[in-house]
Amino acid sequence: MDNSTDREKDRKEVTGSDNKDMSVTILGSGTCVPSLKRSSCSVLVETGNAKILIDCGSGTIRRLLECGTEIYDISHILLSHFHPDHTGELVSFLFANKYPDVSKRKIPLSIIGGRGLSNFYAGLKEVFGNWIDLMPCVLNIIELDTKKNDIRLEDAVLKYVPVEHNEESLAYKITGSKGCSVVYSGDTDFCDNLIKISCNADLLICESALPDELKVKGHLTPSAAGEIAAKAKVQKLLLTHFYPECDKVDIKAQCRITYSGELILAEDLMKIYLTTDNRSGLLP
Repeated sequence: MDNSTDREKDRKEVTGSDNKDMSVTILGSGTCVPSLKRSSCSVLVETGNAKILIDCGSGTIRRLLECGTEIYDISHILLSHFHPDHTGELVSFLFANKYPDVSKRKIPLSIIGGRGLSNFYAGLKEVFGNWIDLMPCVLNIIELDTKKNDIRLEDAVLKYVPVEHNEESLAYKITGSKGCSVVYSGDTDFCDNLIKISCNADLLICESALPDELKVKGHLTPSAAGEIAAKAKVQKLLLTHFYPECDKVDIKAQCRITYSGELILAEDLMKIYLTTDNRSGLLP
């Protein structure tokens, strides 16, 4: 799973570029399995003035601090679905916004998700009460209507489609003000919706939970993720959401069965720049 050559290539590409539209930082590349190497699922996308957190699994807040971002900087949290390895640190995130008082947050926070988000948040409030209850002018809960497929965020357009995992599961596509785009699959099985929303994306962040020989329903494998990326003709594919079994096999080789484009294996705190000249760069 060594991608040092790819990193060096990409690092050279980004040097001196003035056309950066978006940066993507992998905060958590793992799963529910405790690991010192991989936090649970979370990605930071920065474009213009927007700092968008996608999923909020265990370890997210620490990883944000390690990459120089405070919780108060986050403008949006997108939840792909409600499983604990994708939402487990949401309560801590909201609670931390109340210390020493909510005035430290200078921008509103919007939490965005699929069907049932309002009930999900209401359930958390039943347990934690005022400890996570931010003022309406500070916190917006936005439950997406799947009859539509896009909304505008600050300095970005957000598109979304249902995918094959949970009833509320969504894949997201964020397009920056200069036109670069990143797709986040969330957890999903193989589905046409993910191919469609990923079409010609600059970067597809795609779950690849287990090796091909251990395929389970509701999740992708390296070759399945590669097939989606190939059909969508994405510029770059980044595999993530690795269970420990992935460390025992050649994940890249399995993905290469179906995909021949630029390929990265996610690591925590990996940073990728997307640029308007169709180049991208990666830093550890």
